[in-house]
Amino acid sequence: MSRAKTTEMNIPTTDEEIRDFVSTSYSLKPDKLVMSELKWKYLIRSALRGKNILVLGPAGQGKTLSVQCLVDSLKARDRYFYLNMGATQDPLGSLIGNTHFDKSTGTLFDESPFVTAIRTPNSIIHLDELSRGHPDAWNILLTPLDYLQRYLRLDEKNGKERVHVANGVCFIATANVGNEYTATRVMDKALLDRFTVKIEVDNLTSNQEIGLIKLLHSNADMDIMAEIVEIAQTTREFSKDSKLSKGVSTRSVVEMAALTIDGFSLIELAEMVIYPDYSDDGGVDSERTLVKQIIQKYVPNVSERETPLFDPKPDDPSL
Repeated sequence: MSRAKTTEMNIPTTDEEIRDFVSTSYSLKPDKLVMSELKWKYLIRSALRGKNILVLGPAGQGKTLSVQCLVDSLKARDRYFYLNMGATQDPLGSLIGNTHFDKSTGTLFDESPFVTAIRTPNSIIHLDELSRGHPDAWNILLTPLDYLQRYLRLDEKNGKERVHVANGVCFIATANVGNEYTATRVMDKALLDRFTVKIEVDNLTSNQEIGLIKLLHSNADMDIMAEIVEIAQTTREFSKDSKLSKGVSTRSVVEMAALTIDGFSLIELAEMVIYPDYSDDGGVDSERTLVKQIIQKYVPNVSERETPLFDPKPDDPSL
C-alpha cells in the first residue's frame, strides 16, 4: 500500500461549503479525463461525504485515472492510500499486519499501511482491482466498509483491539465489468452492497477519443489515428455483442498515437499493440482472425503485409 504527498486544501465540511464546492467542481476536472459533469460532481460530492465508491468500466478506459484526478482536484495526495487488491494473496498481512518475534524484545506486531490509512481523517483509500482480490480480503473489508460498524478488528478473537475508521474516510474501489469480468473472482453481494455509490466510466466516442489524442499527442499522425479510432470503436461494438471478449481500450489507442510520432504504420501498430490482446486459439474462428478482418478494411491484403517472425535469406546455408 502506498501514498504520496502534496499541498492540502481546506476541506469543505459544512453542508453549505460542500454544496458550493461541488457546484463549481467541474472546473477542477483536467481535460485528460473525459467524464460528464454530472458524474464528476457525483464523484467529488461522494468523496467529500466519505462514501464508499465503486468505479466500474472496461480495462483501459480511465477508472484509475478518475481516482487520480479526484485526488489531485481535492489536493489530497498527503492523505491518499493505494492498495492493489490483486496482490492481497496474504489478506491478513496486507490489511491488518504481521507478527514478528525478536529475541531481545519478544513478539512484535507491525500494523499494515491499511490500518494507518483508516486511522487518517479524510483519507482516500483506493482499492484497485477489487474484483481480483482474495475472498478472505473481501471478508476483512466488510466491517470497515459497513457504515453502521466502520471498524477493523486487529484479531478475530473477542476482546482484541478494534481500529475505528476515522471521520471522513472515503473508500474508492475500481473493478472491471462485462466480458472482462469473467477473468476475475465473482464478488460477494454483501461486499458490492457496501458500495452505495457506483459510477460507470463510459467508452469514449470517436470525437472524444480524437480530441484526447490531439490533447496528449498533438504530433500524432491523425490520418492513421482516425482509422485506429474507427477500429477501436468497432471492436467495442463487437464486445457488446460478445463476438469479442473486449474492445481496444483508450489506453491502447493513446499508446498507438505516441507510436505514430516515431513512424510506425497502421499495420505495425496492429501487430505490436492490437493483435497480442486477442487469442489466436481456434484458427479461422479465433478472436484474432476476427480482429484481422476488421483491420482488413483499412489495410487491404492484411495477411500479406504482416511482418514474418522469420525472414530467411536466400543464401542461408541452413536452408
